[in-house]
Order: sequence, then C-alpha cells, then structure tokens
Amino acid sequence: MTTTEPPDQRRDGPQPGGADGALAEPAPQQAGHNGDSADGPPAAASQPPRQGDADEGNGARESFASIVAETLGLAPGSSRRRRAVTLLVMLSIALMAVFRDTLTGYLMIKPSVGWENDSNAEYDANKVPFTVSVRPEEAEPETWAVVLDRALTLEEKQKLVAVENDRSGAFSYLKKLGGRPLADRATLEKAPERYKDQLRSGALGTYADVFQMNVMSTRSTAVTINGWQTTDVVCRKSTGHTIVRLPEQGGASYEGLQLHIPPLVDEPVLTDEIEGQGESYFSTHVIEVGGGQPSGNYKVHAIAPPGKSCQWGIKLHYTDAYQTKRWVQLKDGNGKPLRIRTDSVPTDARQTWVFIVQPWRLCDQSWKCIVHPRT
Repeated sequence: MTTTEPPDQRRDGPQPGGADGALAEPAPQQAGHNGDSADGPPAAASQPPRQGDADEGNGARESFASIVAETLGLAPGSSRRRRAVTLLVMLSIALMAVFRDTLTGYLMIKPSVGWENDSNAEYDANKVPFTVSVRPEEAEPETWAVVLDRALTLEEKQKLVAVENDRSGAFSYLKKLGGRPLADRATLEKAPERYKDQLRSGALGTYADVFQMNVMSTRSTAVTINGWQTTDVVCRKSTGHTIVRLPEQGGASYEGLQLHIPPLVDEPVLTDEIEGQGESYFSTHVIEVGGGQPSGNYKVHAIAPPGKSCQWGIKLHYTDAYQTKRWVQLKDGNGKPLRIRTDSVPTDARQTWVFIVQPWRLCDQSWKCIVHPRT
C-alpha cells in the first residue's frame, strides 16, 4: 500500500541535495504563495535559466554555420575558416551561374559583330552589281528627221502643216503615225583632232538614234562602272520609205554620250560642251551606283551606217568594294541579252519632205509645198 506525504509536510522551495550542492528540481505542482489553495489552477512551471544574448547569437550562428556546412558536405568538425572559404567559393560559383549568359554575351559581342558583318558582306556581294534599263528618248530634239515605213497620205500631209502650225505639233503627230525620230549628231567643236579625223575619214551617218540609259544598284556598297564594249552588231538595210526632216538651224550640242555602230576608236565619247568633249568617256569618267547613291541617267546618241538599221548589245566593266573586276553583258527584263535598235535615214527613200519654217510649210524634193489653209 502506497502512502503520500501530507500536504503540510511539503517544502515551499528547493532543498539542498547531494554533496555537490546542485539544486533539486522543483515539484511538478506547488501550492501558490500568499495562501493560494492547492485546488486552484496550477502555477506555471519554473523555466530553466536563460543564457545571455551573446550566447544566443553565437548559438544561432553556430546552428546556421552547421546547416551550411552540412549542405556543402563539410565534416561536422571543420574549422570556421574552412567553412567560410567554402561558402565564398560556392557563392562565387552561384554568381557565375547567374551572370553566365550576360558574361558570355559580353565576351561574344565582337565575334558576333564580325560574323554578322561577314554575313552581310557575303549577302551584298551576291547581289546583282547593277541593272540597266534602256528606253527611247521622248523629248523633241533640237533638229530632227522622222523615218516612216510607208508613204504619207495627202490628208496626213495637210494635217502636218495644220497641227498647231508648228514643229512640236508636227513632231508629235509623226510619232503617232509610227515614225521613228532621229536627231542630228552633235557637233564636237572641242573634240581632239584624232577623233575629228575619224569622222572625216569614212561615210558615216549624220543622224543619231537617241535613247535614255538608266543605271542603278541595290547594293549597300559602291559599284564603279569604268568600261564599255559594243557587242554582237548586226545591221541590215533600212526599211524606211519616207523621210520628214526639220532642217538643221546651226550646230547642235547636247549632254551625254555618242558612238557609231560599229564604234570608232575610243567611243563612246563625251558630248558635253566642256573640257574633255570628244574624249573617250571612260578614260576620264566613271559611273558610280550603289551605296545609297542615286541612279545614273545618261542620254546616248547611237549613229548607224547610212541606210542601215542595226541591232547590238552592251558589255559594261565594273569594280566593286569586294575587289571584284569583270565584264557584264547587259540583259533585258526576260534575262536575254539586251538588244538595242539603231536606225538611220534610208539612202533610197521614195519620199523626202522638208519643213520650211517661214512660213510653215511641207515641201518635197522638187520644192512642191503644202501650206496651211490660212496662209
């Protein structure tokens, strides 16, 4: 039979224990002080002694360091220095991982720019260096002759002198009838004597078939055209039947290029009334296109042999920014070699008509004239 100690024999405080003087733990339940009844709510259990704030901080750091060390795989007994070094190494690796892409991009900037430039240069170099379009000159020349493949009717002759009673109206009307306009060749007074000698040496045409040549390039770098060759010349007898002329009123000069078909030595030559007139154009000039430069537009006077109609092509020599140097055969919109037609006045025309300006009338070779009805 178990007995308990009567309540009044319990001690209110801890009593000395063993010989080492250690304090005994308090009883789980004690009567409250100041007359508190044992039947009341139990008093809060006494807490163990608290350590100082410094000891708490050290403990926290030790616990955190232990966790980190354990995470990094360090032995539990590793020194603080080793743990710190390991932690710094791991932080550096983490930072390198975070900034790896940025660092890689930075280190690759120059190589990437180089690759991009090389790629752009290759793409640019593979583009067609330049394109050329050719179309007949639409403007009325200073002096002209119009060639038709048939005879004019009486009604057409009368209309030629009635249309606004002037040269421009007659020129436009003749083109509507299918006439092919020709212009007087340029008078090259400043040309060198060697070129003038060529003009005097043979039976050369006196009228030029004029066309506009437009040169352009889509390259981002400059293309320099510095040579010309006339190719594949084929001439046949002119089919012209009728010639209508506006007589030359004096020497004519114009801007552009001139060449005969087949070409004389050094042609095409410059026709501008400036220094270098009559000199080989590409000995003193070049055509530059591409690299943002505007397209070049040139008026070309081509002179066929008398009584002939010729077809021919062009090769141009170019140099580009990639040190490419070669000849290019010009092609038309269908990819075939470009063929340019150049006519001259027929030598055996059945009808030849001449405009007389004052008063405005149309006369044949026997000087039978058609005049304006009101004249």
